[in-house]
Amino acid sequence: MKQISSIQNPFIKSLVQLQEKAKARRQSGTFLIEGQREVMLARKGGYKIETVLFVPELLTENKVKELAGTQAELIEISKEVYQKLAYRDSTEGLIAVAVAKDHSLEKLALGENPLLLVAEAPEKPGNIGALLRTADAAGLDAVIIANPKSDLYSPNIIRSGVGCLFTNTVATGTTEEVIAYLNKKGISIYSATLQNSVSYHTQDYTQPTALVVGTEDAGLTQQWRDAAKQNIIIPMHGEIDSMNVSVAAAILIFEAKRQRGFNLP
Repeated sequence: MKQISSIQNPFIKSLVQLQEKAKARRQSGTFLIEGQREVMLARKGGYKIETVLFVPELLTENKVKELAGTQAELIEISKEVYQKLAYRDSTEGLIAVAVAKDHSLEKLALGENPLLLVAEAPEKPGNIGALLRTADAAGLDAVIIANPKSDLYSPNIIRSGVGCLFTNTVATGTTEEVIAYLNKKGISIYSATLQNSVSYHTQDYTQPTALVVGTEDAGLTQQWRDAAKQNIIIPMHGEIDSMNVSVAAAILIFEAKRQRGFNLP
């Protein structure tokens, strides 16, 4: 089995670039996954794992094969190399190189009565991760990022989403493309905005539905307000007129799930 102990190794240097640079991830079509749970979720989500680097003092070869499958190349690395590559402060000793998926709208396959979350131009990786966690918890059919500002495979998003990037169906596109796609599929748009809105709980989300949220600072663009079947608002009784986007999305999503007969296990 191949072993790497130096952080000056050219392959390790290339992986550092994958960890730090969105451009490197786009050019190579690969990204890094850190952590045992995240690697398992990625495999379950259909991601191809090319290479797995592990610290033999922390993980056995058999355990690594169990986590990453038998097709991936295994490389033993030193603790120094692991610390150079690791984004988190954890000491799990496992980093994988995975192949990115095609997140175009053309690849998005939906069932007969989908419930979708659309987020327009989210910038903060923590918010994107939280949105993905909420979508996973609710079992949404898909999450669509309109006008994405962050690379989906940023280690910040993977970490904050605790691997839910891999458990959700995710697509991206421009606002124009997403609106055209939803209209073509006959999916009703409900835009969360202050302007010309009614209370969110008054609407019927039992038919094909897209719940659309914007940024906390700017909200949604006029395109989404115009495209909506109905603009909706979450009534608030404090001094401010907005809340964290992931919290707002969770309120809307679980109201839609309640209307659809969502049952606790």
